[in-house]
Amino acid sequence: MQKTIRLAAIATALAFGTAFAIATPKTITLPPDGAVLQPSSLPGYAKAQADCVVCHSAEYMFMQPPNAGRPYWDAMTKRMKAVFKAPFDEADIPAIVDYLSATYGNHKP
Repeated sequence: MQKTIRLAAIATALAFGTAFAIATPKTITLPPDGAVLQPSSLPGYAKAQADCVVCHSAEYMFMQPPNAGRPYWDAMTKRMKAVFKAPFDEADIPAIVDYLSATYGNHKP
C-alpha cells in the first residue's frame, strides 16, 4: 500500500513538473528587419506603420506586383483583416489602401 502511494506521489510530482516546464514562457529574438515602409505624407502611411508591420515585414509590400492597382491593394488589405485578423479598424482600410496603391502600386498621385 505504501509503495502504491509513493508511486502515485511521484507520478503526480512528475505530471506537475512537466506541466510547469511546458508553461514556462519562451523568448525569441527576431533578426532585424531590413526593409522599411517608404515614407509618405499620406495618412495611410502612419496607419501602415502602426498596423501592417506589426504582423509582417515591410518587405512584404516590395514583393507585391509593381503594377498592382487599387482594387488589388483593397482586396489584399481586406484579406489581411478578414483572414489573418489584422489589428486595424475597417474604417482605416481606405487610407491604408490609398498609401499602398500610391506607393507600391500603379496608382501614382
